[in-house]
Amino acid sequence: MVRPKIRVLIIDDSASVRQTLTAVLQEDPEIEVIAAASDPFAAARYIKDEVPDVITLDVEMPRMDGITFLRKIMEQCPVPVVMCSSLTEEGSETLMQALEAGAVDIICKPRMGVADHLAESRMMIRETVKGAARARVSGRKAAPQPRKVEAKLTADAMLMPPSGRAMSRTTEMVVCIGASTGGTEALREVLMALPANSPGIVIVQHMPENFTRAFAKRLDGLCNVSVKEAQDGDTVMRGHVLIAPGGKHTLLERQGARYLVSVREGPLVSRHRPSVDVLFRSAARSAGSNAVGIIMTGMGDDGARGLLEMKQCGARTFAQDEASCIVFGMPKEAIARDAADKVIPLGAIARELLHATAR
Repeated sequence: MVRPKIRVLIIDDSASVRQTLTAVLQEDPEIEVIAAASDPFAAARYIKDEVPDVITLDVEMPRMDGITFLRKIMEQCPVPVVMCSSLTEEGSETLMQALEAGAVDIICKPRMGVADHLAESRMMIRETVKGAARARVSGRKAAPQPRKVEAKLTADAMLMPPSGRAMSRTTEMVVCIGASTGGTEALREVLMALPANSPGIVIVQHMPENFTRAFAKRLDGLCNVSVKEAQDGDTVMRGHVLIAPGGKHTLLERQGARYLVSVREGPLVSRHRPSVDVLFRSAARSAGSNAVGIIMTGMGDDGARGLLEMKQCGARTFAQDEASCIVFGMPKEAIARDAADKVIPLGAIARELLHATAR
């Protein structure tokens, strides 16, 4: 049976961006760009005739800004929306507002004339749109599961698998969390439920570079725990949360009884950088039974293998349940591999985390 294509509406005031995004998306046989509008008013006319499966939406446009249009769409005709922004730190706070308003993900406009970056960003743009098509948005049915057509590297590209030898116990536990589509708001709910003396946490949330800093800053202002974007050499300590920076891998390392993070360049792993698989494998190698692994909402299978490696090395492992996921992709793959000790709803993650790390 031929699967229906994912129908995408592009909204951007730049003709060159509309043309480039159309070409990038339609390279994938599972995606069809049904229209490219220059502003929200033109887009509204298209939506009146045909509701798309996914909308890519620019932030700054004439006549009506992207955030205002997003809020109207969520009220009147909920559709999975991916915000499309220039790769700049300025305006990243606005994108955080977009995620709060209902956008499911963020993509960066491809850099024109940079061949290597464009090749990499093309794949990430398509994967993000496919993930958005699977997102649970009120009033919409998820699109069919897309076929996996592009080869991807495993965590072997960054570090060797764990030896399986038991790690000596330490007085402190470390928690590693991985999330993707829908994860920004899910992580906010988990972290806001934690007390100030919670165990040290390292998080990979799939997000473009520069935006992770704004995401961490936003969470820091909402939570009892301290939240910051990870820097190379940062210590993982009680009451602190480190968010892996977009565009770089973050690994957990151990020095004596102390844990720290290593932030590194490297290839895409499981089509992502940072990769949850890389973080989880490093936790399996460096922390073993002193770690807790949690995989949350997201498209694809990044983190499933790594969570199994953590479990095999003695860590407690959890997966978010289907009912509370925006996209039940990453947790589903982990559960299928028997990588999760327990499957739990979003509202129970903070409690289970604290219970699993109690000494």
